[in-house]
Formats: sequence, C-alpha cells, structure tokens
Amino acid sequence: MAFDERLAERIRGSLGKRKGLVEKKMFGGVAFLLNGNMCVGVHKSDLLVRLAPDETDGALSQPHTRRFDLTGRPMQGWILVEPAGLKTDAKLGKWVQVATKYASSLPAK
Repeated sequence: MAFDERLAERIRGSLGKRKGLVEKKMFGGVAFLLNGNMCVGVHKSDLLVRLAPDETDGALSQPHTRRFDLTGRPMQGWILVEPAGLKTDAKLGKWVQVATKYASSLPAK
C-alpha cells in the first residue's frame, strides 16, 4: 500500500533531530517512534496521530479529523488528520507537537 512520501518528509522536518526518534514501516505506511513509543505516522495520505486517550474526543472536534480504525474497533488515543487539515507547516506542526508531547510522557520501551 502506498503512502504519501511528501507528507512523511514534512513530518521529518517538523520533528527535526530528536534523541530517541526512530522511523519504521507500519500500517502500510511509515511511523515515527519516540523512545520506542509511536507518536505520528503516515497512513495512505493522512497523518496518523497518537495522543492522550482523554484528548481523543476534543481532537475529533477539529476539522478534517476522524478516528483511526483498521480493525473495526477504533481505540481512544489514535486519530487521522486528512490532507485538508495539513495544508500549512503550522497546522502539521500543531499535530506533531500534540503527538510528541504524549509520546514523551510514556515510559521508554
């Protein structure tokens, strides 16, 4: 399954050089892990964001977002942001910041 390599490149730029950052192929796309915890990724043309489970509903109230659901059982703490919600680097950076903040709060794996 193809994924948006241009979006992956923008994510790399937004993340910069961080200690503990690893890039892996996952979900038919690419994922970025911080200290072993996934924070963001690319699924097809969407940004996959991992966030605090109790922040899921608030995030889903934002434009161009939806639940991430590969199995028919969506989980709290995982959302997709459609390309229309990522048109600027500032919009992408906001979601990357949300994800890295949460991933940084988790114990390293």
